[in-house]
Amino acid sequence: MLDGYAALAPVYDRLNRDVDYAAWAAFVTENFRRFSALPGEPSLLLDLGCGTGSMTLALAEEGYDMTGLDLSEEMLSEADSRAREAGKNILFLQGDMTDFELYGTVDGIVCCLDGINHLTDRESLRACFFMVSRYLNPGGLFLFDVNTPYKFKTQYADNDYLLEEDGAVCCWSNRLNKKGDICDFILTVFEEQPDGLYKRTDGITRERCWGRKALQNAAKEAGLEVLTVTDSFDFTEPAEDAMRWYFTCRKQ
Repeated sequence: MLDGYAALAPVYDRLNRDVDYAAWAAFVTENFRRFSALPGEPSLLLDLGCGTGSMTLALAEEGYDMTGLDLSEEMLSEADSRAREAGKNILFLQGDMTDFELYGTVDGIVCCLDGINHLTDRESLRACFFMVSRYLNPGGLFLFDVNTPYKFKTQYADNDYLLEEDGAVCCWSNRLNKKGDICDFILTVFEEQPDGLYKRTDGITRERCWGRKALQNAAKEAGLEVLTVTDSFDFTEPAEDAMRWYFTCRKQ
């Protein structure tokens, strides 16, 4: 069985059309306006766990010089093709979030759409945050989001879902462990081919539920100050039933 993102890569963007990447990119820019302690305007950004590059492209449209990094070769292939079609000169690198190399430091790092949830043990979380701190310029920002414990317990749990959009079907079955902190996503993807037949691909991926305290402690240990945690793009305090937390951290 493939990694889940290898299976999803050809249809990922079609199944996630409800994500407002432009609004998310504007939120990133507003964070820099409010919280950056850089000596000048931010320029170089890294999209960590960039997937098919939707966020990378949205940030490029905001005027940032972008680099995208992801472990999945299939996702990176989609991202590179999209960037070329859009006429954007973006460097995409294949690498692990917990152990990667860049050509230099950057002004900001983003990790969107629950990339941090894919770090399923404390050693991986710690390693990722230390890598972020290593390559982030002092005063620069690290912005990431996670799926909340509430979402794991209510929306994920042991529920099954069927997603369908323009010749793409994804059967998504969740398996939450007894402790409620690890969820496996068992995926079966059907993609329509030019001859009208459908190609089936199976994959599996895993996420871990992280509490706010664990994330704040990991950030602090890596020299990253947590400035805000919100559940939306308007900087309000998270509600108890929030599905997603957005963290803004600054390198000390």
